[in-house]
Amino acid sequence: MSNLHIIDNPLIKRDITYLRDKNTKEYQFRLALKRISFILAAEIGKEFPTNEIEVETPLEKTTGHKITRQIVLIPVLRAGLSMVSAFIEMIPQAKVGHIGMERDEETLKARTYYFKTPKNLDKSKVIVLDPMLATGGSAVAVFDYLKKNGARDCVFACLIAAPEGIDRLEENHPDVPIYTAVKDRQLNDKGYILPGLGDAGDRTFGTL
Repeated sequence: MSNLHIIDNPLIKRDITYLRDKNTKEYQFRLALKRISFILAAEIGKEFPTNEIEVETPLEKTTGHKITRQIVLIPVLRAGLSMVSAFIEMIPQAKVGHIGMERDEETLKARTYYFKTPKNLDKSKVIVLDPMLATGGSAVAVFDYLKKNGARDCVFACLIAAPEGIDRLEENHPDVPIYTAVKDRQLNDKGYILPGLGDAGDRTFGTL
């Protein structure tokens, strides 16, 4: 059974179009990416457990709700940083860790060069943020590393996913839900997503 969640929303479809357009300016790209991230955060948040609490309005007492799990956001450096601000605005109590992955030129496997997270990953809902799910190699390596460091309840959030990356992540980590704005057609022979949007990190940070 697939754990893939594609968010079908007209606002997302509009903003994905902005992201795809090669003529979109950096500030427009960032804003569209942030708007999509808001919607992803809201969709993922539907699964957060809550407790009822009493709250007093200006007129009377009523029942409110409080999120009961610690939420930890893990952006994958560097492109994942572009999604953090929207998730923090939606989940202000969330803690933020960071993980940096790079490919070893000899083994061609992803390796971790930076890892810093809050404590108690084993008791947290861990949301990994990365705009692109292409081959899936980095995503699999991220979740391998997180689980070795105690994470148990993990989610992956991205903007665009390729079928190859989805299959690879589901095969290696079938317990990890994948939330994405769109599933694209395929990878090219260089591992880029088609039709895609180019390099999300370069387009966000202006390093083209």
